[in-house]
Amino acid sequence: QVQLEESGGGLVQPGGSLRLSCAASGFLIRSFGMRWLRQAPGKERELVAVIDNHGDTNYVDSVKGRFTISVEHIKNTADLQMNSLKPEDTAVYYCNTRVFMNGRWGDYWGQGTQVTVSS
Repeated sequence: QVQLEESGGGLVQPGGSLRLSCAASGFLIRSFGMRWLRQAPGKERELVAVIDNHGDTNYVDSVKGRFTISVEHIKNTADLQMNSLKPEDTAVYYCNTRVFMNGRWGDYWGQGTQVTVSS
C-alpha cells in the first residue's frame, strides 16, 4: 500500500529556514520521483519542486536558489529544504507522486503540512 506522510512544517520568521520531509512507504521514491506542491489560502495549488527517477530536479521560478529538493534513499524520504523564506511562501505543502503498481498508475498525496512565514 502506497502512503506518503509529510512532516517538518511550522512557523518561521522571514529569512528563516525549514526542512520538510515526505516519508514514503509501499514503493521506492528513486523509482518514481516526487513532487512538492503548495496551496495558499484563496489560491490554486502550485507545483513547487520536482525530482524525477533520474535525480533531475526542477523548480518554480519563485523558489529557485532558495529551495532544494532531494531524496534520502536509505530512509526513502523526499525532502524540501527551504531557505530565505518569505511571507509569500506561506501555504500548506503537499508531496505527491504517481506510482505504477498492479498494472496501473496511481496518484498519491500526503495529508499536507502547514508552513507559515511571519514575524
